[in-house]
Amino acid sequence: MIEQRSDDGLVRTIEALLFLSTQPVSEIALAEACQVELEQVQLAVESLDEELAPGRRGIVLRRVGEGLTLATDPETEQAARRLLSKPRTPPLTQAQAETLAIVAYLQPVSRPEIARIRGVSSESAVTSLGERGLIEESGRSRFGAVIYRTSALFEKVFGLEGLEALPDPARFDPSPEDERELRERLLAAGEQRAEP
Repeated sequence: MIEQRSDDGLVRTIEALLFLSTQPVSEIALAEACQVELEQVQLAVESLDEELAPGRRGIVLRRVGEGLTLATDPETEQAARRLLSKPRTPPLTQAQAETLAIVAYLQPVSRPEIARIRGVSSESAVTSLGERGLIEESGRSRFGAVIYRTSALFEKVFGLEGLEALPDPARFDPSPEDERELRERLLAAGEQRAEP
């Protein structure tokens, strides 16, 4: 069944499809995806081409081979080069990811507690996460150790509306060996944490 759309709706849909696609998309493929006639897509593409004419917006419509793609306006090239040439933050290491998970789920938690749970020193990981702004100090334990919690940036980076939006750890499906080791570490850490 062929769907009828307003020209504006079809133009927006085509723009969205081109934005989502990592490869140029043919007008035929666009017509199939939108469930409209090829002629409707061609008219919508003409309208989109006018809206995205060079010098009007930061994005232009380009024909590449038999397909269409969105590209940045050539006038933005220098600014884009400056932005993209900045060093990017490297991804979290395994130690940092483990440490961040411990802080997220057990917060507030101290560095010694993190080390006990991980079974190795976590000083470097805690320092790196603090420098990245993902965790922050939230006081001191009764023994004087710094206590950590996740920051507002942590929630923003991971798209959380609050800590209650963290994935349920019960959904984690470790191998039997991982589960046994994790259980032992958590039990030992829990026992040590409960000691007066």
